[in-house]
Amino acid sequence: MSEDSSQIVRQLLAEWHAGDDEAVRAVVPLVYDELRRVAHNYLRKERSDHTLQSTALVHEAYLRLEKQGAAKIENRAHFLAICAQLMRQILVDYARTRRAAKRDGGDRVTLDGLPFKSPSVDMVALDHALTELAKLDPQRSRIVELRFFGGLSIEETASVLNISPMTVKRHWSTARLWLHRELNRAETP
Repeated sequence: MSEDSSQIVRQLLAEWHAGDDEAVRAVVPLVYDELRRVAHNYLRKERSDHTLQSTALVHEAYLRLEKQGAAKIENRAHFLAICAQLMRQILVDYARTRRAAKRDGGDRVTLDGLPFKSPSVDMVALDHALTELAKLDPQRSRIVELRFFGGLSIEETASVLNISPMTVKRHWSTARLWLHRELNRAETP
């Protein structure tokens, strides 16, 4: 995204925070491709027959964002991070509903690069593990959410969290190891 586009997004987000509901509607087309990329990152980790598509996930996140009302959002990366968090909540809600309907253990996601006992992990178990991690270390939990689910780079994550890229790398590494241990524990009968 060009510097001009970033400035326009920043201005529209400030207008939305000031009470202009139309401003958020103007932001979405400017970041739509990036939102679809975030949604695609989420959905590529889901089971292959998942019924949600990237477009539907983006639209549902937008509806939830609009329903929550104006928020203080600093910039494009912060906006994408909030949308990524909403997408995670949508997919967890979907998995819980599916689990309740099927009673089969729920939806599963793949965690690329982490050697789990099975090739995929239950989305609800992952959400639970991230919630537990947030209790121990909220920053590491946010880093996982932004990097893994949001698809943000080390630099973008550092910008959103206002920390150094080296801190993101270090926390990302330890958070993945912690999740690996917790999720393997959850898989053990």
